[in-house]
Order: sequence, then C-alpha cells, then structure tokens
Amino acid sequence: MTQTASLSEQTTGLTGAEVAAQRAIHGWNELPRPKRVSPLVLFLRQFTGVFILILFIAAGIALALGDAIDTIAILLVVLLNGILGFVQEWRAENAIEALRNMLSPNARALRDGREQHIQARELVPGDLVILDAGDRVPADLRLTSDVQLLVDESVLTGESLPVDKTASDEDPRLFMGTSVVAGRAEGIVQAIGAKTEFGQIARMTGSVRERPTPLQIQLGKLSRQLGLGAVGIALVIVVIGVLTGREPVEMFMTGLSLAVALVPEGLPAVVTITLALGASAMARQKALARRLKAIETLGAASVICTDKTGTLTENKMTAATIWMPGKTYSVTGTGYDPAGHIARDGLRVRAEDDTALAALLETAITCNHARLFHSPDGWTMIGEPTEAALVTLAYKGWAPIPDPQDTVLEIPFSSARKRMSLIARSGDETVMHVKGAPEEILGACSAVISEAGPVPLDTSTRRAAEEAFERLAAEGLRVIAIARKPAAAAEDTPDEDGLVLLGLVGLIDPPRPEVRAAIRGARQAGVRVIMITGDSPVTARAIAGQLGLDVGQCVTGPELEHKTDAELTAILADGVLFARTTPEHKFRIVQALQAQQQVVAMTGDGVNDAPALKQADIGVSMGIRGTDVAKDASDIVLLDDNFATIVRAIAEGRRQFDNVRKFVGYLLSSNAGEVVAITANLFLGGPLIFLATQILWMNLITDGVTAIALGLEKSEPGQMQRPPRRMGMPIVGRGGLMVIAAFGLYTGSASLFVFYTFLPQGEAVARTAAFTAMVVFEKMSVFAFRSLDQPCLRIGWFSNPYLLLALVAMLGAQVAAVFWPPLQILLQTAPLGAAHLGWIVALALPLVAVPEFVKYLGLFQPAPARR
Repeated sequence: MTQTASLSEQTTGLTGAEVAAQRAIHGWNELPRPKRVSPLVLFLRQFTGVFILILFIAAGIALALGDAIDTIAILLVVLLNGILGFVQEWRAENAIEALRNMLSPNARALRDGREQHIQARELVPGDLVILDAGDRVPADLRLTSDVQLLVDESVLTGESLPVDKTASDEDPRLFMGTSVVAGRAEGIVQAIGAKTEFGQIARMTGSVRERPTPLQIQLGKLSRQLGLGAVGIALVIVVIGVLTGREPVEMFMTGLSLAVALVPEGLPAVVTITLALGASAMARQKALARRLKAIETLGAASVICTDKTGTLTENKMTAATIWMPGKTYSVTGTGYDPAGHIARDGLRVRAEDDTALAALLETAITCNHARLFHSPDGWTMIGEPTEAALVTLAYKGWAPIPDPQDTVLEIPFSSARKRMSLIARSGDETVMHVKGAPEEILGACSAVISEAGPVPLDTSTRRAAEEAFERLAAEGLRVIAIARKPAAAAEDTPDEDGLVLLGLVGLIDPPRPEVRAAIRGARQAGVRVIMITGDSPVTARAIAGQLGLDVGQCVTGPELEHKTDAELTAILADGVLFARTTPEHKFRIVQALQAQQQVVAMTGDGVNDAPALKQADIGVSMGIRGTDVAKDASDIVLLDDNFATIVRAIAEGRRQFDNVRKFVGYLLSSNAGEVVAITANLFLGGPLIFLATQILWMNLITDGVTAIALGLEKSEPGQMQRPPRRMGMPIVGRGGLMVIAAFGLYTGSASLFVFYTFLPQGEAVARTAAFTAMVVFEKMSVFAFRSLDQPCLRIGWFSNPYLLLALVAMLGAQVAAVFWPPLQILLQTAPLGAAHLGWIVALALPLVAVPEFVKYLGLFQPAPARR
C-alpha cells in the first residue's frame, strides 16, 4: 500500500460555498457535446441538394404558367423526400442519445465532512473523490492515497493490461473515462470537462471537418450534369420552336415537359427510401447508421483500420496455457465463463486428478481478490482482469473455493515488488501463496513442485522455466508465475524467499471467435485490415497471427514519429500493424491512406479513437463499450460491438450501391425515352405527345414505385469476392450510358410509332396510347436492370417479389389512369381499345427478350470496379 496523507484524514472536503465558487469559475464537469441540430434545421437540411433545387425551379415554372396541378405534384415529391430523410436521421440521433444515457453518471465525493453520492457532472476542481474497484474515474484526479490500485486506461491508450498506479508515482494522475479494476483510491480533482485529457481529444475530434461521401459526390455530379442538360435542351427547343412559328406558350409548355422529362424527379426520394430501407436492414444486423449515405460508403471501403483491444479481442483476460516442469496444459474457453476445461495430452484434467495442478490452482484462487458472478447476461467479474482469469482457471479445474476467513496476512502487490503474497490456513498447515512476475518469482524459488512433492530447483529446470517464460511472452501472452511454501502463522514480516515454484500461467486477451472469419471475408472482398493499437508490439503481433492478419512488419508510435510522409506511404504498401500508437498517430495513418485514394473505415471504442473515426471516410464505433466521444464522431455504431458486423455491413453497403446504380440507370433510361419522343415529335411538327402532368405521373408514380422495388434486389452472387469500387467511380459509366441510350431510342421511337399510328383517331386517343405505351415500356425495361450482367433466368424471375408486386400495382394504376374518370380528368386521357393494347404489348416484348438473350450469351460484361 502506498499511503500519502489521505485528505479524508486532514480535511472535510469542499464546503457548499467552495463548490459554488469553483463552479462559477470552471462550469460543469461534462464534455461539450456536439451542438445538436434542432428538428427544424434537420428538416430544412433535407432540401439543399441539387436535385431538389431543380425540382423547385420546375415547380416555379409550372406555377408561373398557371399549372397548379403540376406545381402541387412536384412540391409533394420534394416534401416526401424531406420527410423520409428527416425521420431516418432523427431516429438515429435519438438512438445515440439513448446509448449515451446508459452510462452511469454518479461519483462519490467528500463534502462538508461526509461522503456523498453526486452526479459526476457536479464535480469541481478541489473535490476529493473516492474510488473502488469497478468505478469509472469521473474527472482528472491527482492521487492522494491508494491501496493495490490498478486502472484500465485502454480507452485512452489502447493498452489492454491494467496499469499499477500509486500516489508516489512521478505522475500520480488518474484520467477521466478510465476504470478502476482493483483496489481503492482517493484523489483530488485537477481538471474537469473539456480541460481533461479526455476533453482535449474530444476537442481535437471536433476540429475535423465532415467529408462528403462517394455517393454524395457522384450524385452531386450527376445532378449538375442533368440539371445543365435539362435547362440547355429546354432552352434550345423553346428558341427553335418560337423561331419556326410555334406559339410561345406552347413552346414554354414543351420546354417544361422536356426539362421535367430529362430530370428524374423521383430519384431523390428513391435514393432516400432505398438507403432508409438499407439502414433498417443494417439495424437488424446490429449496426446503427447515423447518416443514411454512410451505408453505401462502407460498401466502398478499401481499408479497415481497427483498434485491437475490445474490437478484435474480447477485452477479457483468459488463461490459455499452464507450464509446469516436464508438462504443459492447455486451457479451453474464453472470457470469464468457466465452461471450458484444462487438458493435458488431449485429456481433460481436474484438480483431484493431479496433485501438482491442484496446488497451482489452489494458490491461483487463494492469492486473489477477484470474484466471479453469474447473471442472466452471463458471467461477469469484479476485480482485476488478470486475477479474474486465474479465478476462472481454478473454476475450470474444479479447484475448491477458499474461505476468506482462512486468510492470515497479505502483502499487497506493488510495482516495485511485482508480486503479491498471502498467508492462509490450508487444512492443518499454514501456507504462503505467491503470484507475480516470473523474473521476480523465479529468483525467490529454491525448489519446484513434482508429483512426489517439492524437489530442489536445479540449473536445468530453472533454465527450462526461463525458456518457457520467454516463449510464452514471445507469443504475446502475459505470464504469471505461481509459487508457495509453508509459513508460520505468527510471522509479521514473513520471508518471501525459499519458495516452491508451482508453474507458469500464460494469459491473453483472446480474439473474438468470429473475427478471424470476418477478416478472411474482408480479404476475399479486397478490403485490407490494418491493426492500429496502443498495446505492445509483441502482443499485437501475437493477436494478428491468431487472426490471420497479413503482417510483414510492426511499426511503433515512436518509430512512426521519425518517418516522413513518403516513408509512411511506403510502409502502408505492405502488410503492417501499428503498436504503441497515440491518437495523433492514428489520425496521421488515416490521412496517409486517404492520400492514396483509399476509402478508409476506422473502428474503435475509446476516446483515443475519436479523431481518426471522424477523419475516416466511415467511422465505426462500439455501442456497448464505446465512449460518448467515439459515438459522436462515428457514422455507424455497432450495437453488438462485433467486428464481424462490419463485414456484413460492407456487404449491405455494396448491395445498396449496386441497387442505386440499377435504379438510376432504369430511371434515366425511362426519361431518355420520354426526351427522344418529345424532341422527335417537335421536329415532326405534331401535337404534344405527352403533357407535363403525364410526365410527372410516369416519373414520380409509376417509375418511382418501381425503382424503389428495384432497390430491394438481393445481393448478386460473387458480390463479396470482387474488389471495392474505385474512388470516383461514376454511378453511370460509359457502358451504362450506351445502355440508357439504346433503351431511350427504342422506347421513344416505339411511343412515337404508337402516337402517329392512332393520331387519325383523335389527339386525345393517340396521346393516351403513347402515354400508356411509354408506361408499359418502362415497366418491362426494369427486368434488364435487375442485374447488370446476369439474366433473370439465373438470378430468378421471382427472387424479388416486391418488384413483381410493384409492376402489378403500377400497371393497375395505369389502367385506372386510362379508364377511371377522376384520373382521366387529371391526366386528360381517353379510353383505349383492344387494338391499342395489342400494339403496346407487341412492342414491349423485345424490351424483355433482347436483354435476356444478350446477357445469357455473355455478350455484355461490365468492366470490373478495380482500383
């Protein structure tokens, strides 16, 4: 025990007046949360895209021309898109707030001479805080007294092993957000809120600007191209029409029709709805998307930079192996669940079967302060993780549980002694049980256990023990030596020399069982996984080896500080892991990868991860263990803290982007047909082939619903066996434009044919026939876009029942548009007969048959999306 003068012995703590004075100066002990966007601002933010601007312009033109129906229709589409985006983002923010409120907000402080339970936010500099095992440090403290204090600082440093802290240290500080895993302490609050180490990293995180996602970039580019094209073509047509003697009002309506036809008004709503459905699918898989477009961005990820502790590993120390002279035992199971067993030569062994093992397990569980508890949620522990691992080991070996009343004397662990000794009664004798660092314990041993009892520790056996220690340490295990000897019960200062070595126990923070398969899946998908941890290089290498990570070299944070950007780029070209890193190192690594045009996903749970989480293209935080700072900096929160969920989310992101490409191609091909028909008809000198209201009906209702159903297409085979799409890959490439042009030429020409074939029967009948033909053509075209290279015969005609339902519903809606009087008035249609419908069906069949034939023969193979 390190004991400086305890403040509780020399002061009554702050008074109420002193607390009020300090709060007036320093404020509340809470991190400045990101300014929460008000519901109104969040709602208005949904109306800032280029597509939305184009729709507003179209609505304004329609209103200026006195067309109230068109104006209302366009504005309803804009409103629907805004409501959908607002609902998803607001739900995500509320979910994050609920996760934040799960954290314990309490602390214990000495005030006015008595110990009080207060909210942690009420602490002020000068408060005396009291901490026990299991408590979270509520502010930056200066230790004034401690008893066997061990602190888990992994959220700040990434170091998985607890740190021994004493008030006599050169830097006797405890940091906000860290956790006490063993012992007891008192400390004076030195800094609160944003002035803590925790707060400094939070401020660094807040300085990182938001980056647009790849989908936002490409949709913005497409929006600008379509907007300029729509305005340009419409102006040219209006000018040509007026110069050739057409009525200006008629040409304005034609230009409006062209602009409306060229711009897929339903695209913003379809993208929003599709991504919202994708977000719901990810939520069912325990991944909460805080921003809709983060889903498809994760699908484009080419690198995952991941923390180790608690992300790749369970953050639970586990005994993995036992070395004893001449024999080695393996231990199964992970975490604090004692369901595993101890085995030697493949056979299970219990304490009652092996006297030497029984002695080791008895000392391991007796010289210990940790406790295990079973709850409906599983096994949990109170105490220091290493000690809990030894208790679990004893449970697995069915060792008797000692009676705490048998303890006679304890000499606590200290960083100077590197051991803990405890004298306890054991039957008719009194025994000193010792555990600690092997180099210290071996030096105090003069004998070693054997089946016949203690025998002298000769040179060869000592060397064997040292080699075993070195080998286990090289494998990344934390090694604990266990020893004992008979002791006199009355000793006040017992001699710790002359011990009998019982054996060495190798412990490790084990990898999560599902992570190895997840990393293999990421590799098959062309996604690199780079470990960036604050832990030691030896431990990091060991975990990387167990997970199958490709690691050619290990670079530590101090080494990285002496590397130039060019050298770092060269290092990142090969398999590498980074150890002993700081938040600044992680931030720099992410920036270096982004400079190579990589789409970077960064995972983590600690405050030390937050700056890199925000800098990354996609930040992925842990919902259970994650700190508030990490969650606020992330785009996706894993509700189950499972690394494997990331790979499933990547698959969902790829499906989403594929489906976005499909329905964008489908919508543009439909609009291209309308533009071809309107433009050609203008030069032919005929009456308007489509009215603006009819175009809106096609683009917003029939096409929009069909496109949403197309967005629900399942993942295509081999989706996770291809490399990530390259940065800047357009939504519609050159090959896609050719397909859109081909469909547009055919559907536009076929609609013109129908229009002029039936024009002698009257303008209303001809326009209705052409209008209906275009709707049917567009519905039949959707089968060609279900896959960009696979025929429906292979992916299954009925594999997307939502699409079939949408087709039936939209064709039914078109029948109502032609024969139901209210819609006849709204859309200015006339009833059609069998001859009209026969021509429409005959002209629609090639739209299904020809693409199927071409794809079945493999004549169309889109270029792979390689980097």
